[in-house]
Amino acid sequence: MNGNASAASERPSTAAGDGFAARYGPVAVVTGASDGIGRAVAAELAAAGLDLVLVARRPAELQRLAAELGAEHGIVAQALPLDLSRPGAAARLDRETGALDVGLLVAAAGFGTSGPLLDAELATEREMVDVNCGAVLELSQAFGRRFAARRSGGLVLFGSLVGWQGTPHAANYAATKAYVQSLAEGLRIELARSGVDVLAVAPGPVASGFATRARMTMGSAASPAIVARAVVRSLGRRATIVPGSIGKLLTASLSLLPRSLRVRIMGAVMRGMTKNRGAPHETAGP
Repeated sequence: MNGNASAASERPSTAAGDGFAARYGPVAVVTGASDGIGRAVAAELAAAGLDLVLVARRPAELQRLAAELGAEHGIVAQALPLDLSRPGAAARLDRETGALDVGLLVAAAGFGTSGPLLDAELATEREMVDVNCGAVLELSQAFGRRFAARRSGGLVLFGSLVGWQGTPHAANYAATKAYVQSLAEGLRIELARSGVDVLAVAPGPVASGFATRARMTMGSAASPAIVARAVVRSLGRRATIVPGSIGKLLTASLSLLPRSLRVRIMGAVMRGMTKNRGAPHETAGP
């Protein structure tokens, strides 16, 4: 891992940052850190004074981000390039950080697909399950054990509004997010007595490159920074959050409807967003 160190005395100090760092520091691991929500959360944690291990597939981008955050906030930021779809990658992340006093895992790595499942590449759909579900499971267990042993820490897992019901034209992606939501809800109760906080984050549309890579039309979206700020404010206080006004509006408008009707509405929404997409395409997303 490549790091950028600075003396602790040079770090910015705020009441909110000090309290958060005391609870979830001194080191946070952020997967999916090279872009979108993961990158925004990494910046928010650096501002709060936590040292970072940044994980994603792009080494050059990670190293640039590590240097930037280290210089701006006076923290130690380390780049660990890993493809979490690969067998053994999650176990390697656990080993590589074994000597560090990690107090927070933000599992923001993930991607999505859109379009009819019958038209999709099976290998890509299975890879998505490996990243969105398999890697999250492995990391939650590994870091959950570490946090329970130290009697403090936090897990941040990313679901999605599409995971609250079946979503035609994103059926497998929505299913992976339903898994993450359920996992987070169960782990929150299991780990509470060990002093470990678990937060499920269920964003709506986020301006994170998802729509462009998916060739989707997205009328409006929350910024990754809004999601990141909500994570820092809510960890330890809430079980599930829906960041951003758009996500809250969508949740409120659908929450009282029967599940079967929500499925049809979400299918119509996704069909409209993907009608000009062409061939099935892999997308980056929360």
